[in-house]
Amino acid sequence: MNPIFGRWLPAIAETARTRWLPAIAAHPVTRRLPAVAETPIARRSALAVAGLTCAAACSAVAGPIGVVAAAGDPGAQPAAYSQSMRDDSPDSGNRPADSGNSDDKASRDKLVPNGVLGDQSRIDLDVEQRDNAREIVRVARELDMGQRGAVIGVATSLQESKLRNLGHLGDWNDHDSLGLFQQRPSSGWGSPDQIRDRDYSSTAFFEGLKRVDRWWDRPLTDAAQEVQVSAYPYAYAQWEDQAADIVQDVWSR
Repeated sequence: MNPIFGRWLPAIAETARTRWLPAIAAHPVTRRLPAVAETPIARRSALAVAGLTCAAACSAVAGPIGVVAAAGDPGAQPAAYSQSMRDDSPDSGNRPADSGNSDDKASRDKLVPNGVLGDQSRIDLDVEQRDNAREIVRVARELDMGQRGAVIGVATSLQESKLRNLGHLGDWNDHDSLGLFQQRPSSGWGSPDQIRDRDYSSTAFFEGLKRVDRWWDRPLTDAAQEVQVSAYPYAYAQWEDQAADIVQDVWSR
């Protein structure tokens, strides 16, 4: 080995360990990748890939040696990454300081704090759909999810069922998905009767949302996808504007 490379490699290894990997772990783009959003195992895998990419870059300079091979080892992850993985309890303080749960008319800055993403869709609602939306908002308030949480819930149901409490649709059914949020008994959401109960299904959704790290600060479609694990992770974004209008209309009623 070239002796110059021999002097560089310890510095490269230390930089990778102390600066690059924590930055990768903490970066919002890394945290919001669809693969990262699904499971803790997927989060570890995504970071491992990032570490291997760093290793490949080092190898291009210094040759194929294992300077940063530990990047893929969950036991060797930096503190910032380990801390984010520990915050996975149902209600570990993972809610905004100001939930916006007052009786005042919902404010747009709480409903859509970062603006909507992409083209927006809109449908006309009948009495049944509006009643289902009111039920989702009621549960959001009951669980202290605030105005932003209510918007995420309503937008998710708009995407999943168009705010209809769907039963089994036969050949049209998406596996065994049921209810307002198209939750699946086979995935552990509950029994078919429970999922068809609007209070139960809404509560189950919001309890899942509580587990999402800083859900109130994240793009709506990211937060919803963390709970739903949909094959179409970006589809929720299109309903944010209508969901905000619905919540604004029914919040104080």
